[in-house]
Amino acid sequence: MSATIVTQNACKLCAPLGAALAFKGIEGAVPLLHGSQGCSTYIRRYLISHFREPVDIASSNFSEEAAVFGGASNLKTALDNLVRQYQPQMIGVATTCLAETIGDDVPGLLREYAAEREFATPTLHVSTPSYKGSHSEGFHATVLQTVEALTRDQKREADTGSVNLFPGMLSPADLRHLKDILGAFELTFTLLPDYSQTLDGAQWDAYQKIPPGGTSLESIHAMKDSAASLEFGRVLAENKSAGKLLNERFGIPCFSLGLPIGVQENDLFFAALEQISGRETLFKFAEARGRLIDAYVDGHKYVSGVRAAIYGEEDLVVGLAAFLAEIGIQPVLCASGGKSGNLHAALRQALPNFDNLEIQILDDADFQSIGAAAKAQGVELLMGNSKGYQLAREMKIPLVRVGFPVHDRFGGARILHVGYDGTQNLFDQVVNAILENRQGKSEIGYSYM
Repeated sequence: MSATIVTQNACKLCAPLGAALAFKGIEGAVPLLHGSQGCSTYIRRYLISHFREPVDIASSNFSEEAAVFGGASNLKTALDNLVRQYQPQMIGVATTCLAETIGDDVPGLLREYAAEREFATPTLHVSTPSYKGSHSEGFHATVLQTVEALTRDQKREADTGSVNLFPGMLSPADLRHLKDILGAFELTFTLLPDYSQTLDGAQWDAYQKIPPGGTSLESIHAMKDSAASLEFGRVLAENKSAGKLLNERFGIPCFSLGLPIGVQENDLFFAALEQISGRETLFKFAEARGRLIDAYVDGHKYVSGVRAAIYGEEDLVVGLAAFLAEIGIQPVLCASGGKSGNLHAALRQALPNFDNLEIQILDDADFQSIGAAAKAQGVELLMGNSKGYQLAREMKIPLVRVGFPVHDRFGGARILHVGYDGTQNLFDQVVNAILENRQGKSEIGYSYM
């Protein structure tokens, strides 16, 4: 009898969720999931609980009949309804597990629909079955497919001096901070995707079906004329990406960097900006770097030697591991639901003393395996999204909430992870979480730490 492999509380979400998030960062775009209604409902629930904003996701609403005979009719009806009710500038169609399993030819159906209806709205399809990837992989696949589709059959016309920035799956606060940094270098740039306003905008006077903001289609078309591309993610650096596509297709230099978390990774980021712009880093950023290092010294006695477990998207795990090792915390467990096969190599690249750290690395992990490993490793601190709360509660250790989703605390969309300022924010959170835990366990409840 063969053993059955069971996943218990996977350390990932579904690939169409990542696609929907990426589409929400394109101006005037509405995501449409080709599959069952439950998929869009589940994804809306996660996005709304994290961002605290209305999130509309269309669905082709598979029935039993569609699951057997194909969802062509459902998809066309969904497109009709979406165009009539929303008048989107673009429709992003992501296929779910069910549509992929029955083998619907979505690109062919979209061409057929366009011919039948004389359909002019740009429609982009991305294949995102969850059995082939995590939410992070669905996100990156969507960014890649968007750039591929909108620059296909085009020629480079001129060097505009603009920069393409592919930040990965960061928070709206991160995206706003990155825009401020590039602006300080007096660079024109295109950020893809940009949901800093669509998923964390100001109060409306009246409800808007499609929130304002996002990366315009025109600026994505113009990426072919840029001077350089920046993309974040040491795991992404080993995979197909939008930045590499533009390099192969138009010869645009691509700077593949780790997530700019910590002094080391931010130094590399700012060095790349200096090279691209020909300008020196402004004093305000150098000063922020100095304050951060001073805080490292001040807080070292609280964090030194603490054993931590990190989990989440692969590139976030790598960035956090480099940061924790930098401040004296031992990242003894690094886990992700991703299964690119590049996590180990990326960690080795990001951590100069990797061989001395004896890190346990879990690919394609679930929280059952993460919990068992965390207990065996004597972990004293968890760092990751809200899905680790039950483990933290069981082990009676602090959880520093970062990444996605954060649905049991307020302000998940405004957590700043990147830049020297974002690193300062994380460092303060980590130190205070450790102090609060020690304070709470103290028999005398001392108030001076």
